[in-house]
Amino acid sequence: MFYVSEIYTKEPKKFQNELQERVYKTLKELDIHFERVDTDEAITMEDCIEINNRLNMKMVKTLFLCNRQKTDFYLFITTGEKKFDLKKFSQKMDIARVSFAPTELFEEMLGTKIGAATVYSALVDNNKIQIVFDKDVIKEEFYGCSDGTTTGYMKVKTEDIINKFLPYTKHSKKIIEM
Repeated sequence: MFYVSEIYTKEPKKFQNELQERVYKTLKELDIHFERVDTDEAITMEDCIEINNRLNMKMVKTLFLCNRQKTDFYLFITTGEKKFDLKKFSQKMDIARVSFAPTELFEEMLGTKIGAATVYSALVDNNKIQIVFDKDVIKEEFYGCSDGTTTGYMKVKTEDIINKFLPYTKHSKKIIEM
């Protein structure tokens, strides 16, 4: 059975990586309330079902994408249950071709490993990545995502991500309909 802890409203006692530490410091600084859980390592959206149930929200799916030349990067955030279509994303973004970014760039650009892609990587990417939301994510009251690890997940208000967090990181957002 997949382990999901009780709900916490304070940061972890020990941080697993620099990104996770920056996430909690930033949330405190921006006065963004969160609920979080510790879990077994969650990599797939199927792993997130128990997390969704415990936090009473829907986990987003965050994909790290790039153009063919690996010069333009995108963090696409969609609902967990949607199937992703590379061709449709490329058309919506008016990009000739997009693909999944190479695994070796996760640590370098996102500050995390595969399975923990998160909007919070905007804290470490130096504005090299365009943040793109599926419009269905924006409609949700709560935003569920990784805290920069594959064993820590949280729930915050979507409006706090859009109106407080992204402006703090100096990232603009693009919203598309998939």
